[in-house]
Amino acid sequence: MGVRTMARAPRSPPPRKPVRSRAKPSVEATDDGRFAAVVGAFAGDRRVTSGKMMASLGLKISGKIFAMLVRGDLVVKLPRERVDALVDAGLGQQFDPRRDGRLMKEWVVIPGDQPPWVEVAREACAFVGGASGTRR
Repeated sequence: MGVRTMARAPRSPPPRKPVRSRAKPSVEATDDGRFAAVVGAFAGDRRVTSGKMMASLGLKISGKIFAMLVRGDLVVKLPRERVDALVDAGLGQQFDPRRDGRLMKEWVVIPGDQPPWVEVAREACAFVGGASGTRR
């Protein structure tokens, strides 16, 4: 008597992973001309994506947020020393996302037009993207 084997049912294909598209930053995504200029400055960089994050419009590099528009102000991630320098110069404030006094040490709010938003956003992109060898 031989061993009888049952025929295997055909395997279903593995579930497909959702395809993530690289959203091109859209200048039309904001009514704030200053932030539209920031978004436009990164429109040609394939590593940069845009979208809603923390209920704000923001930019990411390699999946990490580096700049966002929060209540009409630019908020960027920079080295702690640079954040401190901007705050000390009166050009920025430390970011308090919950408005409860817990400040984020590497995030700064730029409420005015100085320093120029595009320049600061480029600094933030380089910092978060790891251009200086330190990846955040």
